[in-house]
Amino acid sequence: MDSLIAAAARALASGDALGALNFVALRDDPPALALRGVAMAQLGDLARAKALLRRAARGFGPREAVARARCAIAEAEIALVSRDLAASVKALEAAHDALARRGDTANAAHARYLESRYLLLIGRLDALERRLEGFDPAPLPPASRVGHELVVAGLAMRRLRIAAASAALARAERAAREAGVPALLAEVESLARVLDAPAARLIARGEQRLLRLGEVEALLESKAVVVDACRRVVRCSRKTISLETRPVLFALVHALAEAWPGDATRATLLKRAFRARRADESHRARLRVEIGRLRKVLAAIAGVEATRDGFALKPRGGREVVALAPPTDDAHADVLALLADGEAWSSSALALALGASPRTAQRALEALTKTGKAQAIGRGRARRWTAPPAPGFPTTLLLPAAPADG
Repeated sequence: MDSLIAAAARALASGDALGALNFVALRDDPPALALRGVAMAQLGDLARAKALLRRAARGFGPREAVARARCAIAEAEIALVSRDLAASVKALEAAHDALARRGDTANAAHARYLESRYLLLIGRLDALERRLEGFDPAPLPPASRVGHELVVAGLAMRRLRIAAASAALARAERAAREAGVPALLAEVESLARVLDAPAARLIARGEQRLLRLGEVEALLESKAVVVDACRRVVRCSRKTISLETRPVLFALVHALAEAWPGDATRATLLKRAFRARRADESHRARLRVEIGRLRKVLAAIAGVEATRDGFALKPRGGREVVALAPPTDDAHADVLALLADGEAWSSSALALALGASPRTAQRALEALTKTGKAQAIGRGRARRWTAPPAPGFPTTLLLPAAPADG
């Protein structure tokens, strides 16, 4: 490695992309192209960065497997940042194996870290936990350790383990200060603010108030029956009943929870479950059927009793019943939750992260664009959507989580 390449690498490690370009901007040899690609990625020109890294990978000879693997990792990271989720991890496994065989433990660990970021982004939380169990972040440089700890913190927030999230953020802050990169420290501080911002609305006994993540965690650990509209589940102590795939039943139980300790009228239930403006006998018959199904689903937690005007929840053991709702009433809050990270998303990446069809994601994006809550950039296959984060609106509870990933 010549002195200019070494100087450029040191500049990139400290976050000085312009300083790195001063050393290699006029060179076209593969190592210089690779460093120029990384520098352009740090400056935000991802398309140019990808092109430079591909040129560099082609320029390295067949005996330079380590250099080509490093280019593959850098390109995968660019794909991840640009939300090209289908392509972001295809080459990571091969690159990791090539680097591990040749003793490049730091970059092999970086490849594993990128896989962890991908799993967190698409909600594969079980797979991510398995990945992190055997992952040693020690070989990572300080800048990459920041990213690793942010992944750990993000997973802990999604699992509502606030103490673990706080500890990971503290480690991330120490690593960011060690790296001496202001942008990393700002990223840590931005995620830390999520812990103190409203995360959900509590609806109990006819009153509403906003909760922070720590308060949501405490609520779920209480003995109350919690009907959670953020994740479409009913929780009681350690028992969780998922109604993600049964929207009618969830609409009914959420309406009943909002009305508790009173009853919800039949008109309210018909409107919430079936969106029926004018109920007829067929709607009323269907309501009776769905209430019967709901009784079976909730049998271990609560009963559903008929009243003169409608139905009421009767929790077992005299427990309280509360409802959780997103902090916003937007119909596409889950899409906004992903867009709120400030990155530009393609509709296919959103569909993958949400576990929905591409057409469903496109319809949501079109609706958000019309109301000014999202904006489109580019055309055709290059079109991306983004939205500024809403003030005081953390997205942790609304982010998707695969129900059973393997």
